[in-house]
Amino acid sequence: MQRNRLLGRPATRIRPSGAGALGWAPVEGHAVLLVGVPALEDWVRARTAFYDPGFVSADPRFAHAHITVLAPCPASTDLLEQVAASVAPFDYALERLAVFPDGVIHLVPEPAGPFAALTAAARRAAPEVTPYWGRAEPTPHLTLDRLGERVTLASTAARVGPLLPAAGRADELLLTWWESGGCRVLARAPLRG
Repeated sequence: MQRNRLLGRPATRIRPSGAGALGWAPVEGHAVLLVGVPALEDWVRARTAFYDPGFVSADPRFAHAHITVLAPCPASTDLLEQVAASVAPFDYALERLAVFPDGVIHLVPEPAGPFAALTAAARRAAPEVTPYWGRAEPTPHLTLDRLGERVTLASTAARVGPLLPAAGRADELLLTWWESGGCRVLARAPLRG
């Protein structure tokens, strides 16, 4: 049996999520390569707790607020290091809200180009991965909520508005593990393209 060297347990077959109001609850855990967004951490952590407290991490390094580079992805430090070496640190801002066709309310990073470059590097390094299990093409964004009976774009804008614009600096990449009751940082690497 092949063992996952970062997790210290048998390698997990990655399957798409099927539960959770935001689509965050995977059937089995999976790794995600991402850039944390500290300016919105408290807000996103609170929304995560509202929908599914199992996905609130006890790991203080974990980034509930993030921009995904590749999900799912191999839990590989080699992948992490290779992608982190592809792009230099950069500044970004989050202000514009948008909605994906599936109802995910999100913020669009400006500029989006460096995030797209990280995703392109990750896809070159892990061509066997089908991003988002084939449900969507990777688009740089920070997930805030999902449209619903009591959640609209306007209500989300009113709640998150006082925190916007949110400025940040992408200077490190995180390799994280997402699993109810087990969300944590596996490894981190500075951007150094």
